[in-house]
Amino acid sequence: MSGFFTLLMIIFIVGTILGVTRGGRPSLGGSGYPPRPQLPYGQPMEPMQPMQPMFGQQLMAPYGQRYDPTAMQPMAPGAREAINADITTFGDELRDLDLDVVGRELDAAAQADYSKALDAYDGAKASLERAQSHADVRRIAEIMEEGRYAVACVKARVNGLPIPAHRPPCFFDPAHGTSAENIQWAPPGGAMREVPACAADAQRVRMGMGPSIRMVHQGPMQVPYWEDRRYAPMVQGYYGRFGADPALRSITTGALMIGGFSLLMGLLDD
Repeated sequence: MSGFFTLLMIIFIVGTILGVTRGGRPSLGGSGYPPRPQLPYGQPMEPMQPMQPMFGQQLMAPYGQRYDPTAMQPMAPGAREAINADITTFGDELRDLDLDVVGRELDAAAQADYSKALDAYDGAKASLERAQSHADVRRIAEIMEEGRYAVACVKARVNGLPIPAHRPPCFFDPAHGTSAENIQWAPPGGAMREVPACAADAQRVRMGMGPSIRMVHQGPMQVPYWEDRRYAPMVQGYYGRFGADPALRSITTGALMIGGFSLLMGLLDD
């Protein structure tokens, strides 16, 4: 009998210990998870907080774009000089626009586009002050591309013309603004290709003249901007969003989206 009473005592002690340890746990629903808190009828649940990106995820490219391993590289002095020069040129364009519209009444749509252009200039300058990487340079170029399209819209509105399509910038110089059409053009010794061109460059090519190509200093020489790797991040910003454009696809596939600017030079030299 003593053994039986000893067994009952052990069972009683074990049950008491388990009851104490379970007392601090939340009760479980039928699924084994703590039950959801009951809210008053009609009151929505609080939205879930977004998950913080895991290490390395912030470097992933958006869906549909290629991953660019150079995106987070520190911005080279040459890249800063290049984008700064383009911001200065954009400022000159805005001053010219101001002279074009001075004394002319702007409707609400034209005023909105004008404000977008001014905001783009201010935003590009402010962004350059904080810029540290190639990705920052690309974003600044995207801002200026949007601003230049806004300038084209203002000019069209004040002159009673149709709003231009949002096309890629002129291939010969992004500072020429939104292209007007695609034209057939071949670099010296190169193959004929279709490229986006502004109205002025399209007219020059049709007349048998050379387009106004943006030339940059590369050591003691001047070369087209597409031959200078310092301009690669800026060009990616200007043209990256237009990757589906047939003319750009024919000359930039594997170049602008990846960041291997030498591939673009190869496409122009075959």
